[in-house]
Amino acid sequence: MSTLVTGIGELVTNDPALGSGPLGLVHDAALVVEDGLVAWVGSAAAAPDADRRTDVDGRAVLPGFVDSHAHLVFAGDRAAEFEARMTGTPYDGGGIATTVAATRAATDDELRAHLARLVAEMRAQGTTTVEVKSGYGLTVDDEARALRLAREVTPETTFLGAHVVPTEYAGRADAYVELVTGPMLAAGAPSARWIDVFCEPASPHAFDGDAARVVLEAGRAAGLGLRVHANQLSAGPGVRLAVELGAASADHCTHLADADVEALAGSGTVATLLPGVEFSTRSPYPDARRLLDAGATVALASDCNPGSCFTSSLPFCIALAVREMGMTPAEAVWAATAGGAAALRRTDVGRLALGSRADLAVLDAPSYRHLAYRPGVPLAGVLDV
Repeated sequence: MSTLVTGIGELVTNDPALGSGPLGLVHDAALVVEDGLVAWVGSAAAAPDADRRTDVDGRAVLPGFVDSHAHLVFAGDRAAEFEARMTGTPYDGGGIATTVAATRAATDDELRAHLARLVAEMRAQGTTTVEVKSGYGLTVDDEARALRLAREVTPETTFLGAHVVPTEYAGRADAYVELVTGPMLAAGAPSARWIDVFCEPASPHAFDGDAARVVLEAGRAAGLGLRVHANQLSAGPGVRLAVELGAASADHCTHLADADVEALAGSGTVATLLPGVEFSTRSPYPDARRLLDAGATVALASDCNPGSCFTSSLPFCIALAVREMGMTPAEAVWAATAGGAAALRRTDVGRLALGSRADLAVLDAPSYRHLAYRPGVPLAGVLDV
């Protein structure tokens, strides 16, 4: 069954061979979807016949957003912590322990239902691909459970047993790393595609460079791809470790030395920026302009989580990136689509070209520019074809 989607005022393909500029823009466009894939792209006037026809009446169509960093398997609420930050309490990752306690106490059905609500919330705002991390169980059974539940909603699952050192291992970080790289990894790996670590020497709750290396190398030996929470609170070793080990993505990248920027620009590691975190923690925003001008690949993601950033909205992150991080609207849209796909090492999403998945985000607006131009307005949704 084929479907012609026509009446597209502006189509973002992210394929310069199909249209103008880096976004591959096609105006007065159409595309044909067959068996869930894009089968044809071009001018509406030249569109072929199809079994069905859908007219979007002049709206803009984009690839569905690719959210490559999210923490969605959790229970509990940390609104009071957010309120405290707004009155001056600094963020150091310590509140994660509150979510760990609530998540351990929750049933599978409670976690599954909350996860489904968040995924639906994302989809209602145009996100069609999402990465989901564990990291709020921090026991062998609870981490395996989180990954098993995450696998029910996405193939992009990440083992984050090395999120923080749990309270029962306080003062025994080495012993906890042994647990993470041994029984916990063995239990979680069957449901995971990736491994991640919160590499942040400035936090008393996270992991230094040496511990992060041990975790990442163990994950790689188990067949998992690498991701790193890097340089969120300080200009530490995380970014250069990610690049050295060939990680797909270094996430946060808030505090960067010149050598970090140079390393990212000369590598295949994507710099994934999470501006919702800076909004929610009153921290300095990453300098996206510096990274882009150096030649680094930049992605935008939500970092949806109950503590440092409880937003599921990539349109909101796009607006923040344009307003606060020096990105153009086109750069921000690319980063939230093709950039997110690059951070997940995917070529079938984040673009609308022949053979790609037909994940269509439709805007109640004539252009992608409205995502930054009209912040907070619910413009984006997913077009089911």
